[in-house]
Amino acid sequence: MMESEPAWRDFLAAMAEFYPSAEAATSAGSFPGLTPRETEVLELIAQGLDNAQIAARLDLSEKTVRNNITHIFDKIQVENRGQAIVRAREAGLGVKPAKQPGH
Repeated sequence: MMESEPAWRDFLAAMAEFYPSAEAATSAGSFPGLTPRETEVLELIAQGLDNAQIAARLDLSEKTVRNNITHIFDKIQVENRGQAIVRAREAGLGVKPAKQPGH
C-alpha cells in the first residue's frame, strides 16, 4: 500500500489502534510495580536489545542490567525473556524500534 492510496489513512488509524504507544502503556500504569528504571529496561527488552546493548544504552554495567531484569521478571511474574517480551508488547511497550547509537 502506498501513501497516495485512499486507504492509507485507514491503515494508519488501524495500526495505531492495534499498537498502543509506549507512553500510553506506561502512563496507564501497565506495570505499576516497576520503577521508572525497570520500565525503561523492560522497554528496551521489548525492543529486542540484549543485556550488553541495554547496558551500553543506559550507561550501566551488565551486572546491574541482569539484576534489574531479575526484579522485573519477579514483578511481572514471568520466567524468561520471551515471556517478558510478550507481556511488554501486549502492554504497548517495545513498539518503537531501538535507535542505534550515532543515528
